[in-house]
Amino acid sequence: MERPVSDRTILDEFAEDFAHIVEKHCMYIIVSGFVAITHGRTRATEDIDMILERISKEKFLQLHADLLEAGFHCIQSDTGDVVYDEYLTQGISIRYTRDPNFAPPEMEVKFAKDELDNFQLKTRKKLPLTGLDIWFSSIEMNIAFKEELLASDKDMEDARHLRIVYKNELSESEIEHIKALIRTLRLKQ
Repeated sequence: MERPVSDRTILDEFAEDFAHIVEKHCMYIIVSGFVAITHGRTRATEDIDMILERISKEKFLQLHADLLEAGFHCIQSDTGDVVYDEYLTQGISIRYTRDPNFAPPEMEVKFAKDELDNFQLKTRKKLPLTGLDIWFSSIEMNIAFKEELLASDKDMEDARHLRIVYKNELSESEIEHIKALIRTLRLKQ
């Protein structure tokens, strides 16, 4: 069952508006807390996390220009060269808001950093239960990251919530496979 359009939040609209511009230029995924929130988990957040496939500077400059033209503001700089060279290619995330004074909500954007992020992009999904027309990393991926890597109380509650919502659809073997990748690629175990 999908969420009714009338249940849309400011975060939902912000995410869809931003994502629809990004998808004209490259592949992306929404990850982390917003995934649980879009599935009915009640908790506060002011930002949405997005991972972009690595793209050329030329492609990014066009994306950045399109975001600015659509009324988004980059907290780090309006200059695309600075954002690309001094942040994204250095592994530092950037943030966009709609508010010229940089009030939330924010989209935190970063490039895929390794084979695990590329795997997330290749296995991305649109999740009908959210009622949103955006790409997410898989539910199994979100659960694995929250339980294996992030593991804060908030993250564990997010994972528990997603496990309840998707209890009849989850692949535990996929979650365990992703956790093994996390241990190898991120935790270096």
